[in-house]
Amino acid sequence: MAANSTLKRLNVSRDYIADNYQVRLSLPEMAEHSYMSPYHFLRVFKDMYGETPNEFLIRLRVKQAKKMLITENFSVSEVCEKVGYTSLGSFSSLFLKHTGMAPTLYRRKLWSLSSEEFRFPSQAIPACFAYHFLGKLPN
Repeated sequence: MAANSTLKRLNVSRDYIADNYQVRLSLPEMAEHSYMSPYHFLRVFKDMYGETPNEFLIRLRVKQAKKMLITENFSVSEVCEKVGYTSLGSFSSLFLKHTGMAPTLYRRKLWSLSSEEFRFPSQAIPACFAYHFLGKLPN
């Protein structure tokens, strides 16, 4: 288990990555915020969070891309750029690896659930969440 000060420094770096996922980030830049050497940072980050800083960054980018693909009218290329990738091929490959489908297919499938274009399909929202915001319970 990491010491409390190490955990705090890791959290600062993790927050930095989360706040800057849309720009190119290098391992030394991520490690700089934890005041650790890049390789020590990499080892401690992986031990603490169960994934490398780069895996964390990719997961954040894919998560944001999924959200943008179903709620925005950006092209896949625009989404790719907005989440920090310069290569559409790399973005599509990573997206496919993490979601099991290409970005275009992901968008098409979720939009087909909705009657309104560019609107998050209500069928994909958990009922308990919808009831909480609608203020009523099912009959």
